Amino acid sequence: MVEQIDAPTLAAARADALADAVLLDVREPWEFQTARIENSINVPMSVLVARVDEVRELAGDDKPLVVICHHGGRSMQCAHFLARQGIGRPINLAGGIDAWSQQVDPAVPRY
Repeated sequence: MVEQIDAPTLAAARADALADAVLLDVREPWEFQTARIENSINVPMSVLVARVDEVRELAGDDKPLVVICHHGGRSMQCAHFLARQGIGRPINLAGGIDAWSQQVDPAVPRY
């Protein structure tokens, strides 16, 4: 089972419980350039399988891995894939970057 977190909870948890979390953005590069959460890493869903070892190294054995996309659908698929690979502790950002823009940081553009 993959955990989910909403945008305001993630924003608050980044200061303590999720301070060491890897923010893995699985959107395409153009989307990442348009809008992103600071300190997130872009590994598009389209190349995730090929870069799975890189993600494994980033997440270590049990580091929280918050997976981000536009609205939460692609990231949930990727989080399930990563969980099946035994990588980190995947957590899906419910509502994606769009929810982040609306609920946490309006300076992050919506598209």
